[in-house]
Order: sequence, then C-alpha cells, then structure tokens
Amino acid sequence: MRRFTSRILQLFSPNKQLISQLEHLLGFTPIRIGYYQVALMHRSKLEEVQENNERMEFLGDAILGAIIAEYLFKKYPYRTEGYLTELRSRIVRRETLNNVALRMGLNKMVQYNQNDRGLSRSHIFGNALEALIGAVYLDQGFAKTRRFIIKQMVKNYIDLDILESTDTNYKNQLLSWAQRSGQVLTFDTMEERMEGTRKLFVVGIMLDGVLVASGSGYNKKEAGQVAAQKALEILGPGEIGG
Repeated sequence: MRRFTSRILQLFSPNKQLISQLEHLLGFTPIRIGYYQVALMHRSKLEEVQENNERMEFLGDAILGAIIAEYLFKKYPYRTEGYLTELRSRIVRRETLNNVALRMGLNKMVQYNQNDRGLSRSHIFGNALEALIGAVYLDQGFAKTRRFIIKQMVKNYIDLDILESTDTNYKNQLLSWAQRSGQVLTFDTMEERMEGTRKLFVVGIMLDGVLVASGSGYNKKEAGQVAAQKALEILGPGEIGG
C-alpha cells in the first residue's frame, strides 16, 4: 500500500524529476521530498539565509560512521580495534566520499553556485552525500538507511581490498619518511584568502627550510594533504624509499 501511495505522489508531484532521480539513486521512492531538497542545497546557492544541508550533513555523518563501524565489526571478526578504526576512517574520509558521490552522479543533483569554480574542486559532493544519508534516515528510518549505505554505496562503489592495501594519507607518509631520514619537515600556512563565498587555505611543505610543494583547500587539513601528495610526487619513490 505504501509503495502504491508513493507512486501516486510521484505522478502528481511538482518535483517529479527530482523524485525520479532520487529513486534511481537510492533504490526506493522517497516520501518526504523536502528532506532531500535540503540535503542537496549547498549554502553557496542561497542568496539569503535559508536552510542548507550543513545540519543534515552533521546527522548523516554520525549515522554513516555507526553503520560502517557495525558493518566492519561483523565482516572482520578477528581484526583488531586499530585495524577496524583505520579502515573505517578510510571509508568515511572526505576524499573517499567525494569520489563515491561523483561516481553516483550526485554532482548533477546538488544545488550550488556554479560560478564559484573552486567549489566543484572541493568536497561539497561528499558532504552532500552525508546530508543525503541524513535525509534517508529522517524519511525512511535506520533499517532502510543501513541498506542504502551497504548495498548502494559500499558494495557498488567502495573496494575494501584496495582501501586496505592503499595508504592515501599522504601527510602521514611524508612525515614518516622525514622522521626515518632525520630531516626537518613542517607544514606552514602560506596564505588565507576568500574564493567566492569560502575561505581558501594554501599550505606549503618546508623540508629543512626549503619549500618543496604547496597545495590549496577549503580547510588546512585538505590543503596539507594536497601539498603532501605533490611533495611525494616531486621527491619520487626512490627518494622516499631511501
């Protein structure tokens, strides 16, 4: 009966296109479309103070972390707490979620200021994915949210074997190498400026007082990771391996 009612609502809704897109993305027909509209609304799109997806992102982040923790706990019954924590961190980190969101096509649904070119290079789509999870939870409850995360996200778009074997924390890789080689390495904030509606940070990596690489991002952690990745490429595997 509920499915029949959902189909009727879809046919006569002024948001038919959005409902159809969500149905394809989620694997079910959403009921309370307003939650999803908020989840897909980035603050840069709003010209005056209205509801955006930041609060929904907060909710989705907490729910995602709990569901992924339960999933890994059951999937790897003999792994240590440290192993499970690290793997969960790799799944829920911004880079992973942004990649998943792009592959799901969420970037075509998020409402944001497209004149701000820096936004499309940031992690707003991964953030919107977390907000979407919050919307699913409010609309459908915990059980269906869990199915969405495990079936639609993890099994379709996240390769746990690759995540297990790949260390994408470039900052940690670089710091470990510097410690082994006895060199002094620092991450210095070189610049803070506004780009569109958001603050952009530029972080430089200094090796024994010499600038090796720099990177930009919408927070210092993101900028540091970008800079560290560039530094690793510049130094090369031979240098790092030594």
